[in-house]
Amino acid sequence: MERVTITTGDNVKIAGNYAGESGRRGVLLVHMMPATKESWYDFSEKLVERGFQALAIDLRGHGESEGGPDGYKKFSDKDHRASIKDIGAGVEFLKSKKASSISLAGASIGANLALEYAAGHLEISKVMLLSPGLDYRGVKTEPVISRLRDGQSIYFVASLDDPYSADTVKTLSEMAPVYVEKVVKVFENAGHGTTIFEKEPAFMDEVAEWLTAN
Repeated sequence: MERVTITTGDNVKIAGNYAGESGRRGVLLVHMMPATKESWYDFSEKLVERGFQALAIDLRGHGESEGGPDGYKKFSDKDHRASIKDIGAGVEFLKSKKASSISLAGASIGANLALEYAAGHLEISKVMLLSPGLDYRGVKTEPVISRLRDGQSIYFVASLDDPYSADTVKTLSEMAPVYVEKVVKVFENAGHGTTIFEKEPAFMDEVAEWLTAN
């Protein structure tokens, strides 16, 4: 992994772990709270093995990014919504690495942010959502799900022992436009966010295979 620093449109310094080769397909990884970019380490390795370039970022106020450690604890909902700019900076970084396509993967509030960004940017081909919610700290998913466009694909993931996310996945998958390719995976006892990968490690290969498929 290479440690990189990228700058957002509102001039916030964001730390990232980058791996892979320029010119390959790119995946941007967006963590949950209170996790950091390191929560994606194992999945990043899976992606690089399959020929992707992967960038995991610390959202503002988290980890090594500006405002960390624990700056997010003082964030208003407006501050959390501004984290969408961190995703934009990550996408631009992958574009600078000549990514042939760009997908997003997010966990919890990171999933909500990833969906919002994908809904406004047609260049995002696929988005994988681990434990999304209808509203995490003002980052809402229902208003944006209908803005996904033909050619985009979405993978909804939750666990029944996390009922809020499981209910959210049901709601959002039913609201997704019919022309959007979607996959729904609901575990019984796998927890929340990237904890799902820890409890169901074989699932990382399933997601990597989905990202690999055209």
